[in-house]
Amino acid sequence: MREIEINKVYKHFKGNLYLVEDIATNSENGELYVVYRALYGDNKLYIRPLDMFLSEVDHEKYPDIEQKYRFEKAEIESLVK
Repeated sequence: MREIEINKVYKHFKGNLYLVEDIATNSENGELYVVYRALYGDNKLYIRPLDMFLSEVDHEKYPDIEQKYRFEKAEIESLVK
């Protein structure tokens, strides 16, 4: 199973970048959620079930998308040398 890395940037298959801030546990049922922040606009904070975050793109619905997974870790190079 793929693992999520905290404090890493992930790219959504539609193109936007997000910072994974943490993994949270639902106190009622134990379900795990990814807590992540948009790196655009007003930098909203989101949660999504871990299984959904790790899921593959529905290529029947989105046939032109090349990315395999809904979110993939982005390789970001520093602009500071």
